[in-house]
Amino acid sequence: MATEVDGLLKRVLVPILLPEKCYDQIFIQWDLLHVPCLKILLSKGLGLGIVAGSLLVKLPQVFKMLGAKSAEGLSLQSVMLELMALTGTMVYSITNNFPFSSWGEALFLMLQTVTIAFLVLHYRGQTVKGVAFLACSALVLLVLLSPLTPQAVVTLLQASNMPAVVVGRVGAGNKGEDVGKGDWMTKRRFSTPPQLLQAATNYRNGHTGQLSAITVFLLFGGSLARIFTSIQETGDPLMAGTFVVSSLCNGLIAAQLLFYWNAKAPHKKKKEQ
Repeated sequence: MATEVDGLLKRVLVPILLPEKCYDQIFIQWDLLHVPCLKILLSKGLGLGIVAGSLLVKLPQVFKMLGAKSAEGLSLQSVMLELMALTGTMVYSITNNFPFSSWGEALFLMLQTVTIAFLVLHYRGQTVKGVAFLACSALVLLVLLSPLTPQAVVTLLQASNMPAVVVGRVGAGNKGEDVGKGDWMTKRRFSTPPQLLQAATNYRNGHTGQLSAITVFLLFGGSLARIFTSIQETGDPLMAGTFVVSSLCNGLIAAQLLFYWNAKAPHKKKKEQ
């Protein structure tokens, strides 16, 4: 009986959460304080938890927009740049053969961000542009994953995530702009520097509009955890650095949500007949 339980436990944990040598170290030799193996277990567990959570992390934002039939307060530039960043992270990770647990949420967040971008365009009366955007996004992804794209280009796309913070500051615009009528974009991503564009939009508006608190705080917590998992599972300083910047930017948005918690979007006055 004990042998059967041990075999079942081993099939569940190896190699999803632990390499076999760590399983033996912890569960056969009962070395429960073996730090290197515990770090692997924690990293894998956090990584898979983040991937699982990413299936739902942006759905509150989608449902909030659908319920309000509005994209008020959402920066199209920020959404598009985040999409570019997520796409870059996913393609970079696939081409470098990183474990799925270290990047899998990028896939699911990318799909949800595409949906949000389409809804922003749709609620601005630009549904045709939205449909064209969906087609172009799929085509770009296929090209990036194909042998036609040099590895240097993929690396450059991932590396652009951090300096894009500067672009975000420059592109944020002037206070008082009507973001509901924003231009059809100047481009770039996160895992989240473009959140600076969203932060600028919030500051100009004096409220956070239809921005979902659940989504923002889940992204903040996930990006913090990703710093550790990126170092542990990939050892790639570019990936880890991206999530450090991402955490700082998501933290700024989270702070704004708390600061503007009771602020409401002003109602537009109807023109007199």
